[in-house]
Amino acid sequence: MIFKDVREGCPYPDHGMSARDWARFPPRQVRLDELIATKRELRLDTLLAEDSTFYGDLFPHAVLWQGSMYLEDGLHRALRAALQRRTVIHVRLLDLDDLRGTTG
Repeated sequence: MIFKDVREGCPYPDHGMSARDWARFPPRQVRLDELIATKRELRLDTLLAEDSTFYGDLFPHAVLWQGSMYLEDGLHRALRAALQRRTVIHVRLLDLDDLRGTTG
């Protein structure tokens, strides 16, 4: 299995992060099998596009909430990494557990 789980939607509260806000977080490596995808469907044309990140962040966005890591943005980038037989990717991680003082 590529991801830890696949769900539809985000279980955590809206964090209100803009693209500029996400850019403040340095990329860090995470294992694909630790991520929970928050989208059930993907677009094959986007998956195969060479310039899919041309206008966006190069790194997927993940959110740590109640001890689980959710892939909020970057499903296609993560799947491309898996197709290349990579088990880790670099993501920008927002730790809501730390920001909101909650634990799993």
